[in-house]
Amino acid sequence: MTVATSRTGVSSGSAWLVVGLGNPGTKYADTRHNVGAMVVDLLAARASARFKPQRLRRADVAEVRLGEPPGVRTVLARPRSYMNESGGPVSGLCRYHGIGPENVVIIHDELDLPFGALRVKRGGGDNGHNGLRSVRGALGTGDYIRVRFGIGRPPGRMDAAAYVLKPFSPAERRDLELEVDRAADAAETVVVSGLTHAQNRYNA
Repeated sequence: MTVATSRTGVSSGSAWLVVGLGNPGTKYADTRHNVGAMVVDLLAARASARFKPQRLRRADVAEVRLGEPPGVRTVLARPRSYMNESGGPVSGLCRYHGIGPENVVIIHDELDLPFGALRVKRGGGDNGHNGLRSVRGALGTGDYIRVRFGIGRPPGRMDAAAYVLKPFSPAERRDLELEVDRAADAAETVVVSGLTHAQNRYNA
């Protein structure tokens, strides 16, 4: 998707940080907790960009421009830390690139939404999500934008911590590519056209 730049949304001169939360390593690559990383992988692939490690900031980073040329300068990032330590890489990248919390988009899994449902919002609580709690602590605020990707509740009495670290079910995998694509569209719309436009389009 290439979203037309909106002059009523975000200035093309404003840099953005779009972070996909997850856990590092192949062991966790296909798990529900890593869906945020899947989304930023797709955003980078769309821009034909490759992630490069920034070891001092504990993140893999790809710098792209989203939207129609000249586009909006955007730093895509996957923390190399575990989920509960995501805040350190996020705050480090904000300092390095001079980006404030108001221009940070965090893409993460959400237990309280059914699989594939999206919600775009600014601020709010952490709802028990360790990655969001870490980001809030490191930035000193929760006033950043979230793209919440629904993964649904665990079946039966399965522990939520175990559930998020399991791969998507076969039924979910049939639609996963489409839903990840839609989440990437939502994140791009936030950056290019503004939060309100993204909410009107994806929160229905």
